[in-house]
Amino acid sequence: MEVLRRSSVFAAEVMEVFDRTPTDKELVSQAKVLCRDYIHSRLIRAGIGWNKPEHSSPVPVGKLAEVSSILLRLGDELEYIRPNLYRNIARQLNISLHSETVVTDAFLAVATQIFSSGITWGKIASLYAVAAGLAVDCVRHAQPAMVHTIVDCLGEFVRKTLVTWMKRRGGWCEKCW
Repeated sequence: MEVLRRSSVFAAEVMEVFDRTPTDKELVSQAKVLCRDYIHSRLIRAGIGWNKPEHSSPVPVGKLAEVSSILLRLGDELEYIRPNLYRNIARQLNISLHSETVVTDAFLAVATQIFSSGITWGKIASLYAVAAGLAVDCVRHAQPAMVHTIVDCLGEFVRKTLVTWMKRRGGWCEKCW
């Protein structure tokens, strides 16, 4: 009887892991993994050689890999509909890419503007397209270290602005699109 009770407790614990709402930290971590993957994809598409993020950086797997694929397809659609909006971001913002503060402040200003009238999954996809466009600019202008700054900045924006909304919708791995 004890074995049966323990197996029921174990089953309940396993179900809790899969049924629970993701934590803020998990959502931010996933957002950054998705951002690295999105940027890497856009750099490859632009024909720019860039070292894959450090080997210790996680890559999307399982459901998160599916989310990454969907996010990339949404980005493709956005970039197809408004190609000039997601290219040459630094020039559009009239910023220098040599200052981490300038890049961070500019990215946060754009992010704040995107979400000024509310949060949607489409706007989140747009944020990733902007981040990738800015990252492509940074690498093209010999500032590849700024890519990590952009990823961290996006993660911080998600933590401060988007996490509560995302948690209410089950996080990244629910049917968000």
